Amino acid sequence: MRKVEQRGLWFEEFETEVVYQHRPGRTITEADNVLFTTLTMNTQALHLDAAFAADQPPFNQRLVNSMFTLSTLVGLSVAQLTQGTLVANLGFSDISFPKPLFHGDTMYAETVVTAKRESKSRPGEGVVTLVHTARNQHGEVVATATRSTLVRKRPA
Repeated sequence: MRKVEQRGLWFEEFETEVVYQHRPGRTITEADNVLFTTLTMNTQALHLDAAFAADQPPFNQRLVNSMFTLSTLVGLSVAQLTQGTLVANLGFSDISFPKPLFHGDTMYAETVVTAKRESKSRPGEGVVTLVHTARNQHGEVVATATRSTLVRKRPA
């Protein structure tokens, strides 16, 4: 019987200027936000203190920790793009959070490959540049990030 194992894409399979939509989305809960915020020692009251945040315009409610937003954005892409094929993240740039996420919002992610090249120093691997975008359930962009990755080529 033939077996199919879920994995990310080999270097050769990445296509530039294609939108990879990652599903399912992820509904963010209060527990997610509080756990991540406390695990990472981020004591920002806008994430933890409902009474404080209620008095802070313009949102007047707790905000989801933006580092959780970024981590989840990347995480939503893993199964489709890099599971088992990624060697390393080389760096992140152009990170932005144009709108906040709130408890109960659902995040959806998509990725566009903007560049790829064979590694000059590591045979069997290539560098892939990914531009990730997160949207809430209303389609509003809540985060973007450019990520440079080192990805394995298909085994011979």
